[in-house]
Amino acid sequence: MSVKRLRQVFIAAADDFDAQCAFYQNALGLELQFRDGDQWAQFKAGDVSFALAGERERMGASPGQAIGVFEVTDLDAFLANVRGAGGTHGAVRDMGGHGRSALCRDPAGAAFAALQK
Repeated sequence: MSVKRLRQVFIAAADDFDAQCAFYQNALGLELQFRDGDQWAQFKAGDVSFALAGERERMGASPGQAIGVFEVTDLDAFLANVRGAGGTHGAVRDMGGHGRSALCRDPAGAAFAALQK
């Protein structure tokens, strides 16, 4: 099991997805790469992507919460290591061709996600 890279950071969106998208495009000048309705909007932000995640895509994160997403080689082994070190994780979400992911928490409760492509 190993972390390949920090793949992206997403913010769990609030109720007005359009307003949040406009904010990041207009205030920060981020270029929209693609958008899936009110569930996902991904922006160019250098080597790491930045995204807004709607209710279906945020894996249980609270609105306004920022989540770093680590790409891993073996999600099951990664989650076993999280548990073994005193962390927790939610259910694994199978996203078909987009991979599998899970929201995790370290022993202090800080949230992050893991993704296996």
